[in-house]
Amino acid sequence: MDKETVSSGNIIDLKVLRRIMKFVTPYRGRFYLVVFLTLALGIVTPLRPLLIQYTIDKHVQYGNYWGMVNITFIILVLLIVQSAMQYAHTYISGRIAQFVLRDIRVKLYEHIVHLRLAFFDKTPIGRLVTRTISDVETLADVFSEGLAAMASDLLQIVFILIFMFVIDWRLALVSLSTVPLMVLATYIFKEKIKVAFNDVRNAVSNLNVFVQEHITGMNIVQMFGNEKKEFEKFKEINKEHRGAHLRSVLYYSVYFPVAEIIAAIGTGLLVWYGAKGAINPEVTGITLGKLISFIMFIQLFFRPIRMLADRYNTLQMGIVSSSRIINLLDDQGYVAKNGSMTPEQIDGAVQFDHVWFAYNENNYVLKDFNLTINQGETVALVGATGAGKSSVINLLSRFYEINRGTIRIDGIDIQDFDLTSLRKKIGVVLQDVFLFSDSIRYNITLGNPEVTDDMILHAAELVGAKKFIERLPGGLDYNVMERGATLSVGQRQLLSFIRAMVYDPKILILDEATSSVDSETEEMIQQAISKMMFGRTSIVIAHRLSTIQNANKIVVLDKGEVKEEGRHEYLLNQNGFYAHLHKMQYKAAV
Repeated sequence: MDKETVSSGNIIDLKVLRRIMKFVTPYRGRFYLVVFLTLALGIVTPLRPLLIQYTIDKHVQYGNYWGMVNITFIILVLLIVQSAMQYAHTYISGRIAQFVLRDIRVKLYEHIVHLRLAFFDKTPIGRLVTRTISDVETLADVFSEGLAAMASDLLQIVFILIFMFVIDWRLALVSLSTVPLMVLATYIFKEKIKVAFNDVRNAVSNLNVFVQEHITGMNIVQMFGNEKKEFEKFKEINKEHRGAHLRSVLYYSVYFPVAEIIAAIGTGLLVWYGAKGAINPEVTGITLGKLISFIMFIQLFFRPIRMLADRYNTLQMGIVSSSRIINLLDDQGYVAKNGSMTPEQIDGAVQFDHVWFAYNENNYVLKDFNLTINQGETVALVGATGAGKSSVINLLSRFYEINRGTIRIDGIDIQDFDLTSLRKKIGVVLQDVFLFSDSIRYNITLGNPEVTDDMILHAAELVGAKKFIERLPGGLDYNVMERGATLSVGQRQLLSFIRAMVYDPKILILDEATSSVDSETEEMIQQAISKMMFGRTSIVIAHRLSTIQNANKIVVLDKGEVKEEGRHEYLLNQNGFYAHLHKMQYKAAV
């Protein structure tokens, strides 16, 4: 299994941040409101110590009861206003985060579903799950606990410093004498926790990849009795995940007590120096109200500093996730170029003209491949495993792009067709049938409202599957469960026939369509196939040569090249590749 490793780098990537902030544009009104609330909170928060100082020096000292009541009322109102602004700030920034997350996830998924199959051949599915779920979720913290919170903390620090130095620069310097220690501790914590968070994200991605692959392939794991070995692998990856989390817990458990001690030292120095000055306020100008207000200021000052390191790393991890998401969105190399032609009908004539194709560079699967299929013809592709048969149908449906040459339908380059329009006109039945955990109706229509129940039942009757569907509890509403677990192999294959025929395609592709069914079901499907092929251009891939003897043309492939071409009897008389394959199957059958 390919493990993923990423690094967050040393600084915040402003380019990535700007790209992510573009998703905020539709909600800029609410975003500007958050900015305003951030500024307001930065100003309002330091006002309380000023009011406390005024109350002590102007009212408490002189026993002015009503003055104290008035200031207390003002402080109460200020607290209510501050709480309301804090609530609005948290709620609105959280809403923006969730709307942005929704938009990014939709954009990401839209991009993924338009990627060619070559991308999925090289990218573990678990990693894409991490991108779409975990990485996008991490971005929520960027908006709710990262940018807005950091801006608010920084503004509070700035305004507190201004107030402190304006009130008394001596007390300000004494109060801030431990700041260098706090900055050093915060920097060390930031660097350590950044590495730990990176390790956590890498471990999450690797866990997703491992679990997704091994649950999907659980039958293989159990078939070969490999449960214990795979379990040990899982425990090792999970151990890495636990270790990364424990390291982050250790850094938090060390940093916050250290930060509290440093803040307490600063408060102690302030009380020691300020108390001496408060004894002779007429000489020093340091009043009791000033001293108490500075004690409050120092608490307000150190709190955001303690939080900044945590917020920075939240932002940093959000940038890492953003970078991964943007890299995936920017990967246009696997996005098929979409044409504009959307013809209502096609005749179904197909031509492969000097086609070269390789899954990997220079390792060609098809070499100068030429094939002409007339409208309504049935052409069978045969050959050994790896000869290039499945590649032919993958290229016709544009699941992969050719390296050289041209593929035409009705004389038109398939790259000029709109992809959706092209694929609707090609019905494909694969050997490995994939069904979603949903109703039979959904697995046939794939959510297309244009496909009615009458269309489904008509196609089901054509392929001989109507009776078996009607016998199921709920009929078309019957849930087939994940990958069609509640159906037999033959029933799943019949559903794939209905799925292909419900759109009435002009080109029909059958890739080993009967290889997974029993003889009785195969006989029924062969009868259905005959009806399906009538009036359609058909391309059949089959290892059982007995199923293709009536094809208009049989094309024999070997190592990506056409070796023979003709009808069944003609190829047998040639005593070449096809005759050899026929003899081998005949011996195996005997």
